[in-house]
Amino acid sequence: MQTLKEVKEILNTKTTSEIAEYLIGMYIENITPKGITAGYIVDCEAYLGPEDEAAHSYGMRKTPRVRAMYEKAGTIYLYTMHTHLILNIITQKSGLPQGVMIRALEPAEGIELMKENRGGKNGPQLSNGPGKLVAALGVTKDLYGQSIFSSSLRLVPEKKRTAKEILRLPRIGIPNKGQWTQMPLRYAVAGNPYISQQKKNQIREDWGWK
Repeated sequence: MQTLKEVKEILNTKTTSEIAEYLIGMYIENITPKGITAGYIVDCEAYLGPEDEAAHSYGMRKTPRVRAMYEKAGTIYLYTMHTHLILNIITQKSGLPQGVMIRALEPAEGIELMKENRGGKNGPQLSNGPGKLVAALGVTKDLYGQSIFSSSLRLVPEKKRTAKEILRLPRIGIPNKGQWTQMPLRYAVAGNPYISQQKKNQIREDWGWK
């Protein structure tokens, strides 16, 4: 069983790619005014900062939008894409703008509230995409710049699950970025129904967990 102290150590010592892989199976919960929502991270993507052409911080770009990317490991970075709020966790020391985008979540607690937050959506459609899971969890913009270790949105390592197999894939929606388009910086639980763009014939009975 892992502790929050150990998670902090990992976020401060490992590479962003290693952290993305480590976060697969991590339990994440949000304490909202209506109740707790939570689930297991089953799909995420690493973004490698200044040299990564797909990262918002490529070339050390500094705008008000990306301010949180330059904060310490564990900082919550939120941005809006096509009206959807997207969740990222910063993974390196202050000044090195790298992070992991949480792409999909397997619901575990507060599922009825998550369905309500998603307008009645159910099954994988509830949280099999980055905007979907943020809406399901009830994550709001006020969490921008706060810490994943001390805010209402937090990691619970004691509940972390272990995947039988972790897929390493190209990131989704990264066209025309040269080598960065095909680089395997996306990590997902093989056989889990909640990963983005999962094919039904690839879903495993155990959903990919040990």
